[in-house]
This record gives sequence, C-alpha cells and structure tokens, in this order.
Amino acid sequence: MQIFHRSANVISRASIYAGIFTAAFVLWACIQLQRSPYVTYAGVVRPQPVPFSHQHHVAAIGIDCRYCHTSVETSGFAGIPPTKTCMNCHSQIWTNAAILEPVRESFRSGKSLVWNRVNDLPDFVYFDHSIHINKGVGCNECHGAVDRMPLMFNHASLQMEWCIQCHRDPAKVLRPRDQVFNMRYQPPSEDQPVLVNEKGLSDPNGKAFTDQLALGKYLVSTYHVRSVMDITSCNTCHR
Repeated sequence: MQIFHRSANVISRASIYAGIFTAAFVLWACIQLQRSPYVTYAGVVRPQPVPFSHQHHVAAIGIDCRYCHTSVETSGFAGIPPTKTCMNCHSQIWTNAAILEPVRESFRSGKSLVWNRVNDLPDFVYFDHSIHINKGVGCNECHGAVDRMPLMFNHASLQMEWCIQCHRDPAKVLRPRDQVFNMRYQPPSEDQPVLVNEKGLSDPNGKAFTDQLALGKYLVSTYHVRSVMDITSCNTCHR
C-alpha cells in the first residue's frame, strides 16, 4: 500500500535542493559581510579628538610623512607624534583656533591625546613598517592617497587576502626607495619612464624602465626581497 502520494518525491527533492541553496546563500552572504566596510571599516572615517587633515598638512603645506611618523623607517611601527610635534607649528599659527583647544590642553597638561587607530591589524598579525619601506613599498600602497584625505580612513580591507596579493607578486608594487614617501609617484610608462641606478634610487643617468613589472623585478633583486615562498609562509606574519 502506498502511504505517500507521488508528489511527495518531488517535494522532498525540492526541499533538499532548497536547503542546499539556502545554506550556500547564507555562506556567501557571511563571506560578503566579512569583506564589507561594515566589518573592515574600509572607506569609513573614524572619529578623532581633533579632526586632523592629512590633505591640508601633506598636500597643501608639504609636510613629509616622516616629520610626524618618525620611527617608520627604523622600526615595526610608524609612531604617533607627541603633542609637542603639533605645537612646533601651532604655538605660532592658529594659536587661538577653537578646533585646536584639545591640542593646547594636551600640551599644557602633559596628557596625551587619545587617537583612534584607523589602520588597525589584529594582535595575531605581525607587520613591520620598516621592512616594507626599505624594500620599496610606497606609503599609499597600503594607506591610500592620504594627501587627498581631509579625514583619515582605511584605504583597503587589510584582510589577509588583500595583503597576500602583494606578497605573491611584490614586483607589481615596488618603487625606488627615495620615492616611497612621494604621494604622487607614478609607475613607469612609455611617456614617463622611471630612471634608477644600481642601488635602486632615482637617477637621471640611471637605467630607464617603462614597465612596472620590469622595474619591480629589478628592485626585487636590488633590494634583496625574499623569495615568494618565504614571504607567503604563515610564520612571516603570524609569529
């Protein structure tokens, strides 16, 4: 005796397929959420005690990154400037601006301003600024065009898949060391070749490159960048 109607076969198959597709959709949605600005904060401006404009200080005034981020070439961290660095200028200009009162109060009291980190990696990730800079990775490769940011935000997700894209092929992003802090640096082209000497520094009498990949491979060798196998190894970033 047949207990279930024949249509139950169709319904059961449809239920199984619906369950599979629903699970797949939920997994896809979770992956997209994990990569979205809601989680990574890419493109999201963080509130700060003082609305510091990199656009004004870098592009308009021409202050070099290293004036504020003093340890970026020699240590694992870039460093946050002390209030005294701000007051080197602001004890003479904009001395009564209300917007800078937190800076003046910090200088008077000796209590540091508490800035909110914008580019913040997890504690289980090791990142060394000095290594990247000395190998020819420009600031704006990771931080974006900070000279065009009135308020600072994450340029990229900073997730592992984003980082490892460069580690798999560093030649795509390397530039001469003396151009690392140049926010308006342009990769080589037929119209605008990049000239470098045997030390990998800009030189009007140096070797001309019109292709980024060729320049990058030259700099990989010149700067002794470790093999792709090494820099994509887990313990390079997870120690």
